[in-house]
Amino acid sequence: MKFSENWLRQHVPTAASRDELAATLTAIGLEVEEVTALGAALDGVVVARIVSAEKHPEADRLQVCSVETGSGTVQIVCGAPNARAGLIAPLAPVGATLPGGLSIKAAKLRGVESFGMLCSAKELGIDADASGLLELPADAPVGQPLAQYLGLPDASIEIKLTPNRADCFSVRGIAYDVAAATGSAVAPLAIEPVPAAIDAALTVELDAGADVPRYCGRVIEGVDATAPTPVWMAERLRRSGVRPVSFLVDVTQYVMLEIGQPMHAFDRDTLAGPVGARRARQGETTQLLNAQEVTLDEQFIVITDGTGAAQRIVALGGVMGGYDSRVTDATRNVFLEAAHFAPAAIIGRGRKLGLHTDAGHRFERGVDPELPRTAIEYATRLILDIAGGAPGPLTESALPEHLPQPRPVTLRRARLARVLGLAVADAEVERILDALGLKVEASDDGWRVTPPSRRFDIAIEEDLIEEIARIHGYDRIPTTLPGGAARLVAPTETRVDAPTVRRQMAARDYLEAVNYAFVDAAWLELWQAGEDAVTLANPLSAELGVMRTMLLPGLVAALARNAARQQERVRLFELGNVFHAVPGEAPRETQRIAAAVCGSAGAEQWGRAARPVGFHDLRGDLDSLAAAAGARLEYRPSAPSWAHPGRSADVWRVDGGRALRLGWIGQLHPRLLRALDLDNDVVAFELDLNGLTERAIAKAGAQSKYPSVRRDRAFIVADTVPWAAIQATVQAAAGPSLRELVLFDRYQGKGVETGFKSLAMGLILQDESRTLTDRDVDAVVAEVTAAVEREHGARLRS
Repeated sequence: MKFSENWLRQHVPTAASRDELAATLTAIGLEVEEVTALGAALDGVVVARIVSAEKHPEADRLQVCSVETGSGTVQIVCGAPNARAGLIAPLAPVGATLPGGLSIKAAKLRGVESFGMLCSAKELGIDADASGLLELPADAPVGQPLAQYLGLPDASIEIKLTPNRADCFSVRGIAYDVAAATGSAVAPLAIEPVPAAIDAALTVELDAGADVPRYCGRVIEGVDATAPTPVWMAERLRRSGVRPVSFLVDVTQYVMLEIGQPMHAFDRDTLAGPVGARRARQGETTQLLNAQEVTLDEQFIVITDGTGAAQRIVALGGVMGGYDSRVTDATRNVFLEAAHFAPAAIIGRGRKLGLHTDAGHRFERGVDPELPRTAIEYATRLILDIAGGAPGPLTESALPEHLPQPRPVTLRRARLARVLGLAVADAEVERILDALGLKVEASDDGWRVTPPSRRFDIAIEEDLIEEIARIHGYDRIPTTLPGGAARLVAPTETRVDAPTVRRQMAARDYLEAVNYAFVDAAWLELWQAGEDAVTLANPLSAELGVMRTMLLPGLVAALARNAARQQERVRLFELGNVFHAVPGEAPRETQRIAAAVCGSAGAEQWGRAARPVGFHDLRGDLDSLAAAAGARLEYRPSAPSWAHPGRSADVWRVDGGRALRLGWIGQLHPRLLRALDLDNDVVAFELDLNGLTERAIAKAGAQSKYPSVRRDRAFIVADTVPWAAIQATVQAAAGPSLRELVLFDRYQGKGVETGFKSLAMGLILQDESRTLTDRDVDAVVAEVTAAVEREHGARLRS
């Protein structure tokens, strides 16, 4: 929000200097981003008229001007392209000093004397326009000091507003905060109703329910649309960051900036009536003020004209007016409108069409529902005073049951003191709340406070405490440590926490990635994972329109960006949530962990030859992570659409008699890699984090004091039999005496027929109560051998 300092001081007289005012605004939560001083050193600069302009005899781009100053006529040599006879412009005579320290002296330009300087807005320090002389209105009084005529010096102040302070999108709204903070009072704004002079009116029909609960309008006939915008109004608009366009448009902008109500002016002669407000229909189109043709859907609010088949859209409600009904210099009859739109009906509508308007920005955050009638009366008075015309009656349609109603909030004296840590005097509390425009009623233990209709953000007691704190001064609140016993929350022992998971992955040489939870729908389609994606109603952009159903699309995209920047070995992991749509219910949210790697298995070094990372490298990393939770994983062949056939598996957690599928691990499909523009093979996994990190509470067990015995066995088994299956068979057959099972060799080659492999394993046996005899060990080994041969068709290797 940008505004003129002088304009603000008109609403709230204060003796604070400019620097003090800026510091005060920042201290009360209206952070000042920029203060631009305007016209600070214009002593001596006057309003002047060019009487004649003749071509310079020695220069094609210069003119010799005779300039009337109000106290005589002087000769000025000027190179501005818009210098012409009859133009009224600022003149800095000899002896004047301009902003920046430029002193004006008599001079000769190409042999012709010049006694002063005609100035542009940039040379005067009041605008950035340096294209020519600052053109002043034809009725500007010649000889009057320019600073006096333009209301200078002044400053353009820009503040950054948080979304909850929609009431400060107007000079009047800011004035209440300044009044409370500086101990002053807001000047009354007397806007008297304008009596009707004619009967002309347009009826209004509201068919959008709670989305548009109030709509006010008025017809004004006989308006001079060509009337120039008064210099005081045009300057206030400029200093608020708004470029004046034409008087009728400028009036609506001026009213919006001063009191906060967006408005629109229609050319009455383009409307047949009645005017209506309703939801748009799917596929309807209209042309907006900026000449943009837009296609709408049921989420948009439209303002319509006419009935039945002749009904047409004349404005996009809360965002922008229509092209065909706009006011022009030929307009003679005007229909002014001011409406209240519910924020939920406007949020994101402009962004969906690639638009950002001042009206939409305000309506998205909330506008005072009581302002439309006031805004119409104010704009009417300004139009009548400057452009003439005859007003009709103000017409209003409202749905009172849908209008927001202020609700009283109780503020307890004890609660205020407890939250702030200091006691604020009752008189100060009442002064602050009253200065902010709140209605205050004292009670035995505090106050009953009713916020005005413009303060949507005040709903609970803490909101009132915040108002007291920021106006009383955060710097006046003592810094104290909280009292009372702190409640320590011990981490659960039944789950490995996220920091431990991160440390484990970092220890395995991974870097953590953080990606957006919303992604491009095309990404998910590429992975064939968009079937139950949650579509965002108000996305940041079209490329971030759905919630992710997997972590891998975003993680692999990050890996691809790194690989494209000459990073040959990339190892990334991510912890995050994924989302799936559930019909008739809220989306299901699941926490997952994913990893993606490409390039060499290890960092480059001289002691070991480089080799590409493979499935078993990633599996080892995953097994080490599972070991932190005491989980035993099984890998069962699978081939989802994004996976390389024969080089991927589903990951299952097997604990006792329970088997739980956690996710997937494997190599990505070459077709997907080509689509992602990746040249290297990528190995990845993605698993549900909760299932992976569950763990049983550790129990202390006695260490056996008896020695262990090791027996090695090598089996020849079909290549299709996974080690995990053999491992499970051995553990079941060996019973409680098996302390550890080690696979120390896998062999294929000479001596082993094609299609088979040799697996050599070591069985480490131990008992807690005695030393195992050879007979005991041989019995266990025999049972294991029989079980492996029986269940997997294996045979002992000789």
